[in-house]
Amino acid sequence: AFAVVVFLNTTGDVLDASQQDALQRYIQRGGGFVGVHAAADTEYDWPWYGELVGARFSNHPDIQPATLRVLDNAHPATAELPAQWRRQDEWYNFRDIEPDLEVLIEIDEGSYEGGDNGEQHPMAWYRHFDGGRSFYTGLGHTRASYEEPLFLSHLLGGLRWAAGEGVLPGALPDQSQFRREVLADNLNEPMQMTELPGEGILFVERAGTLKLYPFGGGGVRQAGQLAVYSGDEDGLLGVVADPDYVHNRHIYLFYSAPNGAPRQHVSRFRMADGQLQLASEQLLLEIPTQHACCHSGGALVFGPAGNLYIGVGDNTNPFESDGFAPIDERDGRAIYDAQRSAANSNDLRGKILRIRPLPQGGYSIPEGNLFAPGTAGARPEIYAMGLRNPFRFSIDSATGALFWGDIGPDAGSASDARGPEGMGELNRANSAGFWGWPYSRGNNQPYRDYSFHSAASGDWFDPQAPVNGSANNSGLRELPPTQASLLWYSYERSETFPWLGAGGVNPMAGPVFRRQDVESGVPGFPDYFEGALFFYEWLRDWIMVLRFDAAGNNLISAEPFMPGHEFSNPMDMAFAVDGCLYLLEYGQKWFRQNPDARLNRICYDPAGGATPVPLPLAAAPDPSAMSPGQQLLAASDCAACHAVDDVVNGPSYRQIAQRYDHDDMDYLVARVISGGSGAWGERAMSAHPQLSPAEVRSMLDWILAQGEGHRAAPGAD
Repeated sequence: AFAVVVFLNTTGDVLDASQQDALQRYIQRGGGFVGVHAAADTEYDWPWYGELVGARFSNHPDIQPATLRVLDNAHPATAELPAQWRRQDEWYNFRDIEPDLEVLIEIDEGSYEGGDNGEQHPMAWYRHFDGGRSFYTGLGHTRASYEEPLFLSHLLGGLRWAAGEGVLPGALPDQSQFRREVLADNLNEPMQMTELPGEGILFVERAGTLKLYPFGGGGVRQAGQLAVYSGDEDGLLGVVADPDYVHNRHIYLFYSAPNGAPRQHVSRFRMADGQLQLASEQLLLEIPTQHACCHSGGALVFGPAGNLYIGVGDNTNPFESDGFAPIDERDGRAIYDAQRSAANSNDLRGKILRIRPLPQGGYSIPEGNLFAPGTAGARPEIYAMGLRNPFRFSIDSATGALFWGDIGPDAGSASDARGPEGMGELNRANSAGFWGWPYSRGNNQPYRDYSFHSAASGDWFDPQAPVNGSANNSGLRELPPTQASLLWYSYERSETFPWLGAGGVNPMAGPVFRRQDVESGVPGFPDYFEGALFFYEWLRDWIMVLRFDAAGNNLISAEPFMPGHEFSNPMDMAFAVDGCLYLLEYGQKWFRQNPDARLNRICYDPAGGATPVPLPLAAAPDPSAMSPGQQLLAASDCAACHAVDDVVNGPSYRQIAQRYDHDDMDYLVARVISGGSGAWGERAMSAHPQLSPAEVRSMLDWILAQGEGHRAAPGAD
């Protein structure tokens, strides 16, 4: 492995997106960087690189002699240099100078013509940055420099310092060292899974089926059937085994009650001989809801001290808010107002709840929830509040930290009249708090208090003093200060987190790997993963391994996990005591059984030799035989919502071509770029601001051609 990466008189844009991500991860793992002269004149569109180098090139005068002042002879890069060093070179002026540089050499602007950085004009420095080490010298433009003993000593010292101990910390194991087995496929909307110690992996499907993969073999078999309401996004959504399952055989289910008033149930059941005992049900918690749209949540996770965490979506219709905050306070429009749920301290929706189930039934409230029992206008079950759809979350068994992905709204771009673009979030909680929705997103970017009655924009909401003034609010008016997210991102490539790429937005928080959770004597995943969070994207079909600093507040590194494998809407993942990672895939088509909906087992094999597992779908067309528009579609995330003939989440390409023609091109281009809903029912189509109008036109040319010879009669749709 490399101990130092050197940018020797580079200039301009030299790295593509994947190379940028690789350099960033390398530094975050403790690598060293050395920039020489024009390295400061490189990658202007990449803010992280500018911080790595420490300053940006501004301009320079002609080559001429000048006097350098050596400020620190204790550093290896200056140990052999005189206090005053006169030499000839091209002398840079700098801009965007980072404030925490450890400056080794300054240039005396009185000794030459053209300096404009003032009395303290830095010319060489070092710093620790983002987990690694960075050394930069503005010397080294001329060919003669590389025959000059003092300059070579200076450069060699910088290289030795940046190399540190000369050994880069261990890198992510190669993907060939992970053996992936498909244990079951053709599943019908798998939701969540849990390990039944000594028995197998139990998972649930949204229509109400429980299925068990026994560790002893024999394949997946049905373990129960629960009657549920499965309209909208409801159904059998969550399952978790009791921490003392080996003795009590208890599991917990989150499901939508099939009859009566709309409500979600969290119930405890008993398993016997691998089968759910329906008559054993003990209802722990009932959550009133509305059957009018979206965001049910439903995940269940046990944390320390036997505390059960319950994820509940905001149950709010987002499709008449233009992708911004749904805060419609007009009479009869409560379903369009997330202030009645996520921002309502007296409502259990739009939250992660925390309770402690009792052996005899019922539950108690753990200390440290957001509102103490007896607080007027507040439910004591609430732990994390102000969430939109905390669909998948996990708890670090060593620290008790709660991680969750919160799926964001759909605005394709920010609006001065409304607020920020739609953002997904990765959040972390060490204690109870409020996370902003529907008043802010991400790193506390606020929305405006928008009147749906008059279509007028009011003041910006204050994240540090949020106030719920909605008539639909039955709880506290003044809310706790808003906590900022760990990560936040939208459809375009993020400047802050470029490794996330571009595409649809559907963040999921997977498990934190801890060796203590693996059965003694089982090899399991290597220690490299200790403390790492497995973060995954449902729409972008990738898994990342994230590491944070000791406080857990700052991202240190992000590395792709098994990047050569195809994942089909990864839905849930968990480590079992056998040391393997189990992965559920939902499949590409929404609200149906899918051939690529699968239960996988991923085990570490240090001997390597494993090969990627392809999706069990028809072979992809040869790119050389594809039109430019078809190639752009294949490279995008459009398959997450569309297919040629099948309805996925959105309409098929054939349906689009039957409804529209080239006269509608300008309208269609705008819809693809901005996203939205309504044209094909209440299903949100992701925005694609990362695509240019020309690219979208090319894609639409191919889509519209699919209607040739298949156009519907007028009025047929």
